[in-house]
Amino acid sequence: MTGREKEKLEMKRLAVLTLMILSVAATLLAANFQKEVEASPGESLSVELRGGSIEVVGWNRDAVRVDATISGREVSDSDIQVRRTRRGVEIDDRGSRRRGNTRVELRVQVPERFNLDLRTMGGTIAVENVSGSLEGKTMGGELRLSRLAGDLSMVTHGGNITLRDSNVNGSVKTMGGQVLLDNVSGDVKGNSMGGNVVYRNVRRPDGTSTGKSVQISTMGGEINVAEAPDGAELSTMGGNIRVQSARGFVKAKTMGGTIRLAAVDGWVDATTMGGNVEVKMVGNPSQGDRHVNIDSKGGDIELVVPAGLDMDIDIQIAFTRNSSKKYEIRSDFPLQTTTSPEWDSSHGTPRRIIQGRGKTGSAKHKIRIRTINGDVKLVKGK
Repeated sequence: MTGREKEKLEMKRLAVLTLMILSVAATLLAANFQKEVEASPGESLSVELRGGSIEVVGWNRDAVRVDATISGREVSDSDIQVRRTRRGVEIDDRGSRRRGNTRVELRVQVPERFNLDLRTMGGTIAVENVSGSLEGKTMGGELRLSRLAGDLSMVTHGGNITLRDSNVNGSVKTMGGQVLLDNVSGDVKGNSMGGNVVYRNVRRPDGTSTGKSVQISTMGGEINVAEAPDGAELSTMGGNIRVQSARGFVKAKTMGGTIRLAAVDGWVDATTMGGNVEVKMVGNPSQGDRHVNIDSKGGDIELVVPAGLDMDIDIQIAFTRNSSKKYEIRSDFPLQTTTSPEWDSSHGTPRRIIQGRGKTGSAKHKIRIRTINGDVKLVKGK
């Protein structure tokens, strides 16, 4: 390579480097926007962003204040549009939509009693200290919600949800994140298609039960419920299920995890395709329906029942020929136990059955337990 060619190559490299530096500098451009308009409690805020986060906070003034930061290759404070309408205030980023790579970080203060309709294509939605009709949707961010009151309907297609310290009716949903409801009153449901769902201290506004069961379904995460005063219907395709306290009933199903029900004052239906099951029944054994149906396709089962419960007990352990452990039924109640003498191949893998049957009192409540390659323990509680 001649000296002239080397010089040309160096000039090309310098030009490319300069363009890269200018490109990076352009992406760091930012503009700030501020505006305040009069508003009355009970009006509405509508926000629609092509890309960016939305934060809404309630305050004790009859006004809506908008603070925004716009970042991108070309930015201007005219990128944000704020309009007064008959219903309230509308905000959007239409001014920036003719350009790409522009993002808005929006913070809005509204009267504490205000209705919300918030939509963004790619950012977090956070709402605090607002009461009213509260709606929101983000295609790719978290929902952070606290100190809310009223009717709630919020959806994210790809983020976690946190709802705290609120009195709301409605639902929060995520297609691919975790859901936490903490210190929440009202008839509110949390759903996830692919994450854990946790309920902590969810109740009615007056502290009593809602009259409706806790209903949770997730396609791929754990379910944790602290209290279910009116029962629980729980389902996950791939995680553990835990309930600390429930009245009425618990119906739990997982395709691949353990089930632990710490204190159930009612009936139980628990099914797992591959895990252990631990259930403790509490309360007055002479009141209500207290039947039990527990089924595991591969784990140990322990059931604690109140002393004095009238039971018709039917327990089966299926153990396969290739299993190395000696399985057994251990019971605090008298059972007649038998083991099938021959291997049964009707289910594919040859297996034998350990059967335990017995009755206590009037045998009013059916106790049915099934497992494969696991032990069963039936315990007399207090």
